[in-house]
Order: sequence, then C-alpha cells, then structure tokens
Amino acid sequence: MIDFATPRRPVALRVVSGRSHYDEVVGAAVAAHTSVWIATANLKELMIEDHRARPGARRQLGKTRYRSVLAAFAELAERGVELRVLHAERPSRPFRAELAQHPVLAGGALAMRACPRVHMKVVVVDGALLYLGSANWTGAGLGVRGSGRRNFELGIVTDDGPLLDQVQAMYERLWRGGECGGCKLRALCPRPLDQVEAEPAPAPPVTPQKGKGKGKVRRRRNRKPAA
Repeated sequence: MIDFATPRRPVALRVVSGRSHYDEVVGAAVAAHTSVWIATANLKELMIEDHRARPGARRQLGKTRYRSVLAAFAELAERGVELRVLHAERPSRPFRAELAQHPVLAGGALAMRACPRVHMKVVVVDGALLYLGSANWTGAGLGVRGSGRRNFELGIVTDDGPLLDQVQAMYERLWRGGECGGCKLRALCPRPLDQVEAEPAPAPPVTPQKGKGKGKVRRRRNRKPAA
C-alpha cells in the first residue's frame, strides 16, 4: 500500500516557495469549510495575520496584528470542521501552551496522532486542495515569518482529484494504524496507532447555539479516498 509509483500523466499544479506557502496553504486551511488534514514531522506554534475588525480598536497604519493559527482552528471546530494532525515529534512547548487555551481543541476537536516514522509534509483542505512539499507545520516552514527568517521551502499545490484520492488514502491508512503491525519501531513506539484506533471514539464537543440551547457540532467527513 505504501510502496507505489503512479503512472505518468499530466497534472495541473502550482509550485510554491517562500511567502506563497503561507498565502496558499495556511490561507486555505483557515478558510476551510469541512476538513483540514495535516501531516508533519515537526509540530510547532504557527502565527497568522489577524485581520479581524475589533470595535473600538483603531488600526495603526502599517501595523499588523497576529494570532495563533490554533485560535482560527478553534473557530473552525465550532463550525463543525474536521481537524486532524498526524505528526512525528512531540509538539513544541509553545504549541502545547496555546492548545491548552482552546478547550474545544484540547477536548478532542483537534484530533492528533503521533507516529515516529511520519516525515511527509501534507495539507489537505476540504478534500479539494492538496499541498505536498518540504514545509513542516511550523512558523519557519509555513507561518507568517518576515523575509530573512523563513526557511527555504518548496512545494506544490493542486486540486487534482486522483492525486488527492491517493494521498488521502495513504494518510487514512497511516492514521488508522494500517502500517503498525509490520513496523520495526513498534516496540519503541509509545502508542501504536492501531491501538489508538481500537479505542472508543470520544464524544463530539457540545457548544451552545443562540436561541436553541445546546447542540452537537456536526463533524463532516473528508473526501472519500479511492480504494
């Protein structure tokens, strides 16, 4: 399943580098409607520009405000957007501290699973946009860093259906622990993903709705991967 090479065929795509990673990839993720799937080796705090209008606050000319991408993800979660992160290394301390500030995410709306063999960098938004490249989900890789502070990254962005299906199928297999049985690191892995998958799924978060008491947030499935 994991070892494959696709046949040659024309694919419509864009190559992104530098600031384009933030504009094209993070910009799409924070505007998601149904789902955001992320795969990354390193997982760190990532800041985004804050363009929200604030009553009574005067915006200073040339002054840009920033906030954590996790704050934007919390808003997505409250709208029922499915959020997944498949990562290798332990999240950075600033990431963990910021995550704790958003109960909806810390409570399970941001599903996180760790596999020490994950080295691919993937972002899939709404099952319709795919990023494949070198950039980890970090400030230096995808965040809004200034010129001279950003890593040299290179990747592609595409809406190609067959490629989306293939990448999502591989992601789903790893997420469900499909490769755990034969993994030579299983004895060293603190929590093999096939064991995580066997555990009961947590209940979806409950958020209040105006005038309607409380209701469950609807979790929408991502695009169904090809068999």
